[in-house]
Amino acid sequence: MDKDKKILLWLIAGSRGGINRALILKYIISSPSNANRISLATGIEYKTVQHHLNIMEKNGLVSSMGGKYGKIYFPSEILDKNMDNFNHLCKEMGLENVEFNQ
Repeated sequence: MDKDKKILLWLIAGSRGGINRALILKYIISSPSNANRISLATGIEYKTVQHHLNIMEKNGLVSSMGGKYGKIYFPSEILDKNMDNFNHLCKEMGLENVEFNQ
């Protein structure tokens, strides 16, 4: 198993905040956004979204552009390369058909 797949498994399936991280990633994949918009769309508290975004950015699953409140998050190349694995994890977690608030 390669390093990128291990990181994805650890952050999504192997840790306590995995479901929130998966929801955040699913939203970012469909619509790159700032933390506030992600919070509103997913229903996850803003500070919690910020916490998970920081963890995922440090581990290479998301990238960002801009600063402070206008910082926009995007799927990283690592996530792009491992999209099949991510979608499989989401399916196992029952998150394949999640709809977000508009």
